[in-house]
Amino acid sequence: MSIVLLGPPGAGKGTQARLLSEHLKLPHISTGEILRAAREARTPLGQSAEKYMREGKLVPDELIVDLVQNRLKETDCRQGYILDGFPRNLAQAKSLRQKHIVLSLGVDAEELVRRISGRRQCGQCGQTYQIHFQPPKEAGKCDRCGGELRQRDDDREEVVRKRLRVYENETAPLLGYYRDKGQLVMIQGIGDVQEIFQSLVQVLSR
Repeated sequence: MSIVLLGPPGAGKGTQARLLSEHLKLPHISTGEILRAAREARTPLGQSAEKYMREGKLVPDELIVDLVQNRLKETDCRQGYILDGFPRNLAQAKSLRQKHIVLSLGVDAEELVRRISGRRQCGQCGQTYQIHFQPPKEAGKCDRCGGELRQRDDDREEVVRKRLRVYENETAPLLGYYRDKGQLVMIQGIGDVQEIFQSLVQVLSR
């Protein structure tokens, strides 16, 4: 079973992809995490992608497609996988040759801005928090190690709004593309994490 998980930034794709990965025993392939790791490791791909990510822009198709195609050739993907963050436009979608189940999480734009701009990450251990929904015990400090909490550049409100505009312009047309192919299922992305997860499981069990 091969799954594409769509939705705007902050819709909860990563959380739901991890839950589905555990439930279905399929690898969770997150292009965002792969790119951030490459950027931190200062690989050639990471350095090329960094300027786009910092400004909230999409990384060029050729970089992303090569990254994903190489990953899908690995042995753990033979029985299927869960794609999170790919494809982001029609050109990327057309690079996927096999048929996928496409699940799209829908969330209001202002809720997304609140979710993303409220994220903080510990500069020492990497623990993440959400100042509105899952704040640390002491403001600005990590519960785990006491490290300073920081806001990533691409989580700043002005960058978030730009990312959402990019999504609407570049990624939202994918919904029509996959709907025409009969592969699209829309899921409400607001509410309890487990309730959303159960809705996804029910769809996949049909």
